[in-house]
Order: sequence, then structure tokens, then C-alpha cells
Amino acid sequence: MKDQQDRVNQTTDHGCFGCGVQNDVGLQLEFYRGEDEVVATFTPKTEHEGYTRMVHGGIVSTMLDEAMSWAVIDSGRLAVTARISVDFRKPVPSGEPVTVTGSVTNDRGRAVETSGEIRDGNGQVLATSTGLFIRVSEKQQREWEETYLIGESD
Repeated sequence: MKDQQDRVNQTTDHGCFGCGVQNDVGLQLEFYRGEDEVVATFTPKTEHEGYTRMVHGGIVSTMLDEAMSWAVIDSGRLAVTARISVDFRKPVPSGEPVTVTGSVTNDRGRAVETSGEIRDGNGQVLATSTGLFIRVSEKQQREWEETYLIGESD
């Protein structure tokens, strides 16, 4: 297990479907800092399936969206998804751990381009994504920090 200090989303004590620890039906993804990316390991359950033993494409897209979002947030500013594109290369199996990564590919200030990837335990690429995220205004940043960030010193 990685050191808690390397955890990117340390302050997710809320109901976000992708990362919130208060969402019992959510994915509760925990992202850690890699070299130039954020990384999470996740084992999809049968509840995440579309077809038998295959994770639903919406869940796959959510995992990639969450990874790319946290890659942007790790730079210090909150952002929202403006566009996401997903390529489903192979089925993502339920019941088996996968690695989800996200990285910033081009930081243009307010607009940030990203990429994401899901790999199986053998390192085979199952899905890839690109995204465009828009950093929120300073006012929105402050409001969301007051709402969502439980404090690094708590």
C-alpha cells in the first residue's frame, strides 16, 4: 500500500460517486501520485456490470473521468469536465483488479487537456480516454474548498 502522504484525494469525505467515501454505492476510488500521473487500483464488482463479467461502459467512463479530474486537481485547482472521449479496447472484467491512471497532457491555464487509461493486472490496456477540463473560478474554488475539503490538518 502506498504512503497516505502520496494520496491525491485525501479530502473526499462527501458523496461523490467516483471518489466520495460517504457514497456507499459509489466507486470510492483512491488516487495516489505516480511519476507524472495519478493512479488508483480498483476491483469492479458484479454491481458494476453491463453484460455478465463485463464492467458497464458508463462505469468505465466514470473511472477514467475521475482519474483525469484528479490529475488536474493535483495541480492545485479544481476543475470540471468539459469533454471526454473513451476508447473501449477490451472488456474490463468484474472481479479482477485494474489500474486506472490519469495525467495532464497540456495545461493551457483555464483549459486543461488530459489522458486516462485502464489496465488489467497483466498491464494490458483495456480502455483509454482523453478529456478537456475547465478550471473553476476563484470564487467557485473557495466555495467548493469550504464545502468539500475537510482540511489537511484535521
